[in-house]
Amino acid sequence: MEDELEDIKRKKLEQLKKQMQYDESQEEAEGQIEAQRKAVLRTVMTPKARERLGRVKIARPDVAEGIEQQIIMLAQRGAIKDKVDDNTLKKLLGNITQRKKDIKIERR
Repeated sequence: MEDELEDIKRKKLEQLKKQMQYDESQEEAEGQIEAQRKAVLRTVMTPKARERLGRVKIARPDVAEGIEQQIIMLAQRGAIKDKVDDNTLKKLLGNITQRKKDIKIERR
């Protein structure tokens, strides 16, 4: 009986260790992806534009995430010739917020 309990405890500990290792590797992978995203944004955006994007991220994280993805996709395609400056970022933000304003819900 005691041997069975010890065996169960040992198996449970092994499962927990494996789960912890998996969680740690997931966190590490997510950290690497985030570091790559920041590196790409740093190379294709001016400091002023990155600063504005940081402020947007505080106020509207969903909008900032969309802009970041859009900029990264454009950079990967080679569509960005010059660095994204503050005025270009304002235009992108205006386009996204304009699309959201166009959505109307009517009550009946």
